[in-house]
Amino acid sequence: MRDTVTPTHCPYCALQCGMNLTPAPDGRAVEVSERVDFPVNRGALCGKGRTAPAVLSSSVRLTSPLVRSEGGALVPASWEEALERVAEGLGRTRAEYGADAVGVFGGGGLTNEKAYSLGKFARVVLGTSQIDYNGRFCMSSAAAAGGKAFGLDRGLPFPLEDIPKTGCVILVGSNPAETMPPSLRYFTELRENGGTLIVVDPRRTKTAEQADLHLAPRPGTDLALALGLLHLIVAEGRTDEAYIRERTGGWEETRAAAMAHWPEYVERITGVSVPQLREAVRLFCEPEAAMVLTARGPEQQSKGTDTVGAWINLCLATGRAGRPLSGYGCLTGQGNGQGGREHGQKADQLPGYRKLTDPAARAHVAGVWGVDPDSLPGPGRSAYELLDALGTDIRSLLLMGSNPVVSAPRAAHVEERIRSLDFLAVCDVVLSETAALADVVLPVTQWAEETGTTTNLEGRVLLRRRAITPPEGVRSDLEVMHGLAARLGGDRNLEKGFPTDPEEVFEELRRASAGGPADYSGITYRRLAEENGVFWPCPAPGDPVTGDPATGVHPGTPRLFLDRFATEDGRARFAPVSHRAAAEEPDDAYPVLLTTGRVVAQYQSGAQTRRVDELNAAAPGPFVELHPRLAERLGAAEGDPVAVVSRRGRAVAPARITTAIRPDTVFMPFHWAGEGRANTLTNPALDPTSRMPEFKVCAVRLEAVGAGRPAPSSP
Repeated sequence: MRDTVTPTHCPYCALQCGMNLTPAPDGRAVEVSERVDFPVNRGALCGKGRTAPAVLSSSVRLTSPLVRSEGGALVPASWEEALERVAEGLGRTRAEYGADAVGVFGGGGLTNEKAYSLGKFARVVLGTSQIDYNGRFCMSSAAAAGGKAFGLDRGLPFPLEDIPKTGCVILVGSNPAETMPPSLRYFTELRENGGTLIVVDPRRTKTAEQADLHLAPRPGTDLALALGLLHLIVAEGRTDEAYIRERTGGWEETRAAAMAHWPEYVERITGVSVPQLREAVRLFCEPEAAMVLTARGPEQQSKGTDTVGAWINLCLATGRAGRPLSGYGCLTGQGNGQGGREHGQKADQLPGYRKLTDPAARAHVAGVWGVDPDSLPGPGRSAYELLDALGTDIRSLLLMGSNPVVSAPRAAHVEERIRSLDFLAVCDVVLSETAALADVVLPVTQWAEETGTTTNLEGRVLLRRRAITPPEGVRSDLEVMHGLAARLGGDRNLEKGFPTDPEEVFEELRRASAGGPADYSGITYRRLAEENGVFWPCPAPGDPVTGDPATGVHPGTPRLFLDRFATEDGRARFAPVSHRAAAEEPDDAYPVLLTTGRVVAQYQSGAQTRRVDELNAAAPGPFVELHPRLAERLGAAEGDPVAVVSRRGRAVAPARITTAIRPDTVFMPFHWAGEGRANTLTNPALDPTSRMPEFKVCAVRLEAVGAGRPAPSSP
């Protein structure tokens, strides 16, 4: 048994690092060891990956269903009782208020099989349009901008291995040294190979410390910064006019918008000096190849789609998209944030990245599901809008793999809406802050206890393998949906459409995605095991148009857009955008800007990582990062409790004083609940296209705890 090694992937971020799992001799479930054959991380793991088995412990995770007793406590129950209660709660709401009074909220950590089944369950079993997932909070602005520009969204249109071979990378609003540490080697190798790294971040992060040039714009001004750089590219004659003519559209209007953002004007808006702007343009334009990579910084804004579009414009204007070792990419955050939005748990999409409003897409997917296309509901609310409607239009909620009490913007309000529900059922590994509010909690399997696929930030579909048997009393999410379909489907025998074997689900997903933008039809479990993953799109074997002429087997598509873009005419589209202010700017009452993010030892809402002793020792709790000048005005010393107050609430955490942040800005990590919950403060203002909330910038004031006195209005 000790010799049994299971190759699999980390349960956390979108790198989906390869690892090996071996039965442990000391009573723990498994031990993690290096898996050097997987090309993304080449054996390297961060602390979260190394300690992931700690969450498998029965002392940490849920091992029995819980139901709300008459006295108000959550008490253990049998699976039969728990499933009956969930079916009764959801069914009663549907009968009394209609199908759309039942909501479904998913997660970017669910496997492709679970995400696919959850979307199908919502639309076929419940008949509701009200389904979305927490990936809406992650990369939806980049998805919207990429779709507009290229006709297709995939996190990276090229493999990570291309990064060290390019000439320059502009990394916007990303801190991979802490958010996905094994990826940092690609940027280190870039510089070792003679390339340059430009980091755009209001904080001097560990990643920014390694950059050749660090630009520290005021939060919420990334759009103006990109426009200022494009202005200089035009003014200095650095555009690729032949490329623009042959492969793009919309340049004239975009150029006119950029020329209205002259360098001195952009300097006033962003705080980035004109010499730094000119140096960034030089570094980006001089090499033959270059890339722009964005993450949550520019994306989690009420103008995130336009902001990402402006950064894509730099690639298009200089001929750096759809060419080798060049292009725009999004560093997807959640473990299956890419696959999770491709296969049906997003409010407006069907499997294969098909649009729910497209009659042909509806007909295809309905055919696979064996239902009438007209029976499929239309698009529903986006994630925050869905959460905001809880307790009013939406009376009951089924939630899988998410913890919005901590992770949603304006979190105190979201918690209040969740508490107002008639019925809440949560499927999770641990008793998260959201699960603690549920009427029924269903304990489900996690990464090492189940087989399934995920899609990493490169668009590489991967196979996670089951290494151990889950504890007695734990079932998979697929089993949960099967059981609920049997109870809610009446005499329709709907449970037959919800198999519990993940490979059987994946085979159906292949058929449902066939011919769609995210075509998985040529991918099988066997190929994933043999090839260390397959890049989509990958049409079915034998396709006369796209299949390999020799074998009929499509090799997958590691690099997109080299021949044409995925638009009708094959041309990319510029985004003619102009700078506009954040939804909430500082004023006399709230004179400081707050931005939020992650730390290396915790992950997302912390529901799992906060249960690991080693990670808690490294990052025990929240903090407020502020500049010495601001701390002096407040009268705060290192470690003093500081209150951060916005129009939505108040959070308190110890001060961390550093010159690595702008004097007009404070930073809080968002992994913790309770008094230090950063998302109590954040603004739910939504991007009009992506419906992404503005997590990354809001106006706050600081107070010295106990004194009740605010900081001066001018930081």
